[in-house]
Amino acid sequence: MQEFSRYSFRMDSGRPMQRPGGRSARVRADVHAAALDLLQKHQWEELSVPMVAEASGVHQATIYRRWGTMSGLLNDVVSEWSATDAALPDIGSLRDDLLAYAAAVAKPLQEQMVPLILRAVVMEIRPGEKRQPSASFLEREQQLQEMLDRAEARGEAVPTLAELLEIVVAPLYFHALFSEPLPVKESARLVDRLLDVVAQRA
Repeated sequence: MQEFSRYSFRMDSGRPMQRPGGRSARVRADVHAAALDLLQKHQWEELSVPMVAEASGVHQATIYRRWGTMSGLLNDVVSEWSATDAALPDIGSLRDDLLAYAAAVAKPLQEQMVPLILRAVVMEIRPGEKRQPSASFLEREQQLQEMLDRAEARGEAVPTLAELLEIVVAPLYFHALFSEPLPVKESARLVDRLLDVVAQRA
């Protein structure tokens, strides 16, 4: 299995994420790795806690106690994948910061496992159920807003957070989910499109 399954994620401009040590962290890593490995071989709806327990060597009771359901486990996998304690780029200009961030988003989407995780998340959506943004998404929104605020404090014209998500981030995830991931170099085109919107408004 690729190194991806062991969560050595990092922002290209930041430091690696830190993980707590001890048996609990090892159990979590083993269960996540087993779930991701199974996800490469089966549809998400085919997976079960007993399958993950057998593949990970972690007792079913431990998995049920910690995650409750496969949905709970998936949510934890997504949180682990998306969370980072690395600061977003602070290179000195908004364009450079956005280029570095967009490339850091686009790069892992080239990996086979990331679209598989995202598709599993989509399959977990139930019609009629109220959906809440994940804590990791809200944290990332806050970090992105801080990046925009820094640029504005430098006197630069900045997009709104919604524009950044809709023009740069959303197309990257859309292509990864429903067609082929955009090449990393295409992320620069999306950034320039965003900045064109800002320039026209100014």
